[in-house]
Amino acid sequence: MAEVRAQHGSGWKLVSFARPYLWRVLWVLAQVLVITGFELLKPWPFKLVIDNVLGGRPLGIDLAGSGLPIIAAIGGGGLPLLAAACLGLVLVHALAGAVTLLHNYSAIAIGQRMVNDLRGALYAHLQRLSLAFHSRQKVGDLMFRVTSDSFAVQTMIMNGVLPIVSAAILLAGIILVLLPMDWFLTVVSLSIIPALFVLISLFNRKIAVVATDVRDKDSRVYSLVQWAMTSVKIVQAYTKEEEEYARFMQASGQSLKATLLLYFWQTFYGGVVNVLIALGTAIVLYAGALSVLAGRLSVGDLTVFVGYLALLYVPINQITQSWGLIAGARIGARRCFEILDTEFDLVDGTRLFPQERAKGHIEWRGVSFNYRPETSVLRSIDLVVEPGMMIAVVGATGAGKSTLLGLLPRFFDPSTGSVLIDGVDVREYQLRSLRQQIAMVLQPPLIFPLTVYDNIAYGRPNATSEEVVAAAKLARIHTMIEGLPQGYETVIGESGATFSEGEKQRLTIARALLRDAPILILDEPTSALDTETESQVMAGIERLTQGRTTFVIAHRLSTVRRADKILVLADGVIQEAGSFAELMHRDGAFAALYNTQFEPAEERAIGVS
Repeated sequence: MAEVRAQHGSGWKLVSFARPYLWRVLWVLAQVLVITGFELLKPWPFKLVIDNVLGGRPLGIDLAGSGLPIIAAIGGGGLPLLAAACLGLVLVHALAGAVTLLHNYSAIAIGQRMVNDLRGALYAHLQRLSLAFHSRQKVGDLMFRVTSDSFAVQTMIMNGVLPIVSAAILLAGIILVLLPMDWFLTVVSLSIIPALFVLISLFNRKIAVVATDVRDKDSRVYSLVQWAMTSVKIVQAYTKEEEEYARFMQASGQSLKATLLLYFWQTFYGGVVNVLIALGTAIVLYAGALSVLAGRLSVGDLTVFVGYLALLYVPINQITQSWGLIAGARIGARRCFEILDTEFDLVDGTRLFPQERAKGHIEWRGVSFNYRPETSVLRSIDLVVEPGMMIAVVGATGAGKSTLLGLLPRFFDPSTGSVLIDGVDVREYQLRSLRQQIAMVLQPPLIFPLTVYDNIAYGRPNATSEEVVAAAKLARIHTMIEGLPQGYETVIGESGATFSEGEKQRLTIARALLRDAPILILDEPTSALDTETESQVMAGIERLTQGRTTFVIAHRLSTVRRADKILVLADGVIQEAGSFAELMHRDGAFAALYNTQFEPAEERAIGVS
């Protein structure tokens, strides 16, 4: 029951996306009224032909004294009336088709605008949710919600609610026309409506359950494809193509099987509705034929009534079908609002950094962090970093290095304790102002399918071309860029597929250098570089770090020798801290890590005992 209430709540929330288009929706409803008028006119040319042309019955309207020969001729019946009836039939259908075309175009345009608004809201909300949230989600599932579930707003409002309103208007118009003609047949024709709405209630429950299963299984297929496309190298390296193919085919088969089941129930639902409508038509046709035989109705009247009866069941059928669409759309709406209702776990602050930017004094006070309540990543971290220092953070994989530094730009907030910049808790700063003080080189190196120039200038789009080139030279990638077909205007392939890992890494270093922020975070900045290039890049970084507070996460311990302080993280705590020489002399955890990478001869070569 709670899930049903949630689905209905999500449905009402979608209405808010229609409010900006209220006047457009009213314009569409006006078109519905015009279409309804034309639909009500469609059966009358048949009555004129059957009763007044073929049956010889006069029109009952004296048009002879109208003074207009054509109208008088039509009023006289015969061929002119036949021609007028046929012309009227074509004209009514043509005008109805033209207005219907305008109506469909207008309705679809509004629906697409609402889909775009909902997608934008989802995308913007996801961008602002913390990395802690994203670490718990599947990327493919989020993609499916943004690209596919967002169509729920169009399906529910423009393909569901609006057609129901249109059908209700047409239904009311037809009933108002039928009642004066024959109230008994009208009541008989409406007798199947209670049964139809019972079917709606029964079938929609089943369809909602099946539609939910379809969404979940489709989302799993998206997730598998997204994972496979981003992990194709590791799949090929371990020759797991067949296993991954089998896993994908299993998920795809389950998705298609669920979709087939949904189609079955929807088709079965439509079939039962059609049988009920046929039953109602047969009853009315039988009773109407008896009325004609008894002389209470003319053949033309019965023809008009049966014509209206077909129109009567069209809106009823439309209501039942649209209600089914709404039931399915509620599932997508619920999945969308699961995201939109997720509260920001990073509450934006109000303070701004001064115009002269951050000084770079950073402090961790009693910081602990848990991704999950039972999993402690950092425990009671106390650390003070003076402005301009270079801090190296080392430790085994999973020790908490990236998490420790991820607290600085507030990718997530500490579970307990606080992180301060220049004596102020980072939670008091506006996120935008805070993150503008920090430049980062992350792992893996993130490259966008843009030009080389735009990739470097991504964090500082107003930089001059001279500044972009200077950053590239500092990162030792300028010469390579100049050798590209269009130089800095060369468009990089998806995820930098046309670049080597080392080239991508140097490109992201150039991006961070151009940011020119007072705080610099380098996460494995030289992991994909050869020794010679590493030395060159580190020399450039060393020049950049002068006067800036810099943090370097490194597994290759050769990059940390020049650090002012080295932190050794283990099990979420700072196990050791000191300069390179101090830690090597101490012969503790850092020395053990270092000795696993370098032979004693290499240690002696650099003068370390």
